[in-house]
Amino acid sequence: MTTDTRLVLTGRAIALALAALLSGCAVGADYTPPAVSNPPAYRFAEQTNQAASLADAPWWQIFEDPTLQALIRDAIANNLDLRTAVARVEEARARAGIAKSYLYPQVDGVLNYGGRQGSSSNESDDGSVRQTAGYGFQLSWELDLWGRLRRQQEAATALALASEQGRRGVLVTLVGDVATNYFLLRELDLQIEIARQTLKVNDDTVIYFRNRLEGGVSNRLELDRIQANRAQTAAAIPDIERLAAVVENALSLLLGRPPGGITRQSLGLKDDLPPPIPPGLPTTLLARRPDVLEAEQRLVAANADIGVAKALFYPNISLTGFLGGVSGELSSFLSTEGAVWSVGAGLLQPLFQAGRLRRNLEAAQARYDGALAQYQKAALNGYRETANALVTIQKLAEMREQRQLGVTALQDASELSRERYDSGLASYIEILTADEDLFEQQLLLAQVRGAELRARADLYRALGGGWQPVTP
Repeated sequence: MTTDTRLVLTGRAIALALAALLSGCAVGADYTPPAVSNPPAYRFAEQTNQAASLADAPWWQIFEDPTLQALIRDAIANNLDLRTAVARVEEARARAGIAKSYLYPQVDGVLNYGGRQGSSSNESDDGSVRQTAGYGFQLSWELDLWGRLRRQQEAATALALASEQGRRGVLVTLVGDVATNYFLLRELDLQIEIARQTLKVNDDTVIYFRNRLEGGVSNRLELDRIQANRAQTAAAIPDIERLAAVVENALSLLLGRPPGGITRQSLGLKDDLPPPIPPGLPTTLLARRPDVLEAEQRLVAANADIGVAKALFYPNISLTGFLGGVSGELSSFLSTEGAVWSVGAGLLQPLFQAGRLRRNLEAAQARYDGALAQYQKAALNGYRETANALVTIQKLAEMREQRQLGVTALQDASELSRERYDSGLASYIEILTADEDLFEQQLLLAQVRGAELRARADLYRALGGGWQPVTP
């Protein structure tokens, strides 16, 4: 038989094996998306019939603060958690490629050499060295008749997609955390500014009562109480500065920097907030949120693993082949006289595994049930976070209106208390109480202002908004 004939026969065998492979069926059910109960509208949504959503806009249109935009870009470029997530994506993609490679034949180059010399006392051996050499190409191929390898590839691909959604989830969390901490810093800056302005008023009040004491028209008790109030205001400033420094350090970590200061714009008590935008339809939430998409891809992988476990019950059929040469003399190593080829097939059918395959299938089914529960939980959690953000925005707006009314009234009360004291119609207690209440209400108003900004960032994050890393 000539070498060409051998190659033709080998090609036909491979073609037949390929035909058998393509005609095989993958055991296990194909993935179908599970039913999830979607609410007809978000709870606390003011406009339930509008499909437009806050999440449709990119983050640089939502957060129009140039300083915040620069911080977000720095975080995307330098955050270490995001780098870790990107590395996980690359690893998952590589593993998916490994799983796909098992669908194809494996071809290895073979080259070996051996030498042997018998004992001279052996009559049948003349003491000469015998050499043998072999070379060629070795083929091995597992026929995926039952779809085990294809299900493994399906699972690995789903895990790769899940890792990509995990990376996007890290990005969503990162940008949301940067925005939240930035708004918190602006709120603390406003509190510090209020405290310093109040301290200046307290200093003027202390001077006023000291002059009255020195003029003999006041007493030490009044001055002591006023000084104690001034000290309480002064003590609030370093505490707020401490909180601001802690937030700056946390934000520096998100930016991939050593702890340090963060440049930001000041927040005013009368700055306009971004106009409210409807959240859109609940049915679109599952297609946006990365945690939901990641949970679904893990569910896809778990479903494919059930097929892998079922395929282990069926025979494992593999093909092997060899094409090369073997020579007993090194001098004729590359001659055509020693050419050899071989083709073989093997079948392995599990007969007794002491319940191992059955338990393996049960474990795969249990993992699927767990992944299904996690997917459903992720969907419900998305609706919960959106509802929380919506009600927070609504109620904070109501609180802000009342806090603003309270601040305005207490500012008037503070001025009136001083006029009444000068006229002898009131005691210093009215001044003291009005100043304390005004300072407290101004701080509460500042907290509400900052919370409103953070609530809008939380809503954008809950809706799975467009956290694209692309800069405008």
